[in-house]
Amino acid sequence: MAKVKKQSPVKNHPKHWLGLLPKPQAEDNKYTRGHTLIVGGYPLTGASRLSAYAAARVGSGLTSLLVPDIAFSIYASTLTSIMVRPFSNARTFNLIVKDARITCFLIGPGAGVSENTHKQALALLKTKKPVVLDADAISVFKDNVAELTDSNNKDCVLTPHDGEFKRLFTLTEDRVVSAQKAAKACGAVIVLKGHETIVAAPDGQTMINRNAPPTLATGGSGDVLAGMIAGLIAQGMPAFYAAAAATWMHGEAAKLFGVGLIAEDLPALIPKVLNKLLND
Repeated sequence: MAKVKKQSPVKNHPKHWLGLLPKPQAEDNKYTRGHTLIVGGYPLTGASRLSAYAAARVGSGLTSLLVPDIAFSIYASTLTSIMVRPFSNARTFNLIVKDARITCFLIGPGAGVSENTHKQALALLKTKKPVVLDADAISVFKDNVAELTDSNNKDCVLTPHDGEFKRLFTLTEDRVVSAQKAAKACGAVIVLKGHETIVAAPDGQTMINRNAPPTLATGGSGDVLAGMIAGLIAQGMPAFYAAAAATWMHGEAAKLFGVGLIAEDLPALIPKVLNKLLND
């Protein structure tokens, strides 16, 4: 792994990224506000739906789910504002992702650790557009980080928890240095999730997020975070700051709800956090 000179992280706070946070403008339309495309999984369909709602709530003008034919009816019957597009094979998948209007991709939630996920992740990375890799789309690169590095671009974000991180990188007691080394090694922003989430950029910039309440320790909350990051990047926010902003807002949304939080509660709370940030 590449040697990195440790840079002291700064505490994640809106003062570092508020000026970059997308704000709706009078002349905007749905296309100027970005198009987030999320690859939907099967048979686990809930995770990517959570991501899609989060991307839309954080401001993505268009949010689409690209799903296997077999799962189309499940997605289409439960979603309204989220567009659902089916694909039947790799050729159809690759044709759809070439749409020039797409401004950020997300793959991983509910995807499964499979050769299909592996190929789809590589296809998205090869577009050279921003890509958020979450969950299984990280694990498919186990023992082959070089392949991920060779396909990467500066606008790629990986959002692993400790277990996923250890499948690709070395995790020591110093999580900050571990995240910094991983970011430099693969040339992507690393969001190392936990009670204290580390957001590290390839150039060494690092923020540490400390506002997450323990109620976020619930299934699906990471899928919401990944969708928020993708939705902000889709609107043109730089990847590192989008990751930091989404992580902070994710924590604030959870605090607004309190005890009893489940992942489905989070997307509806995002506008409250955004309104406070943009209007105060």
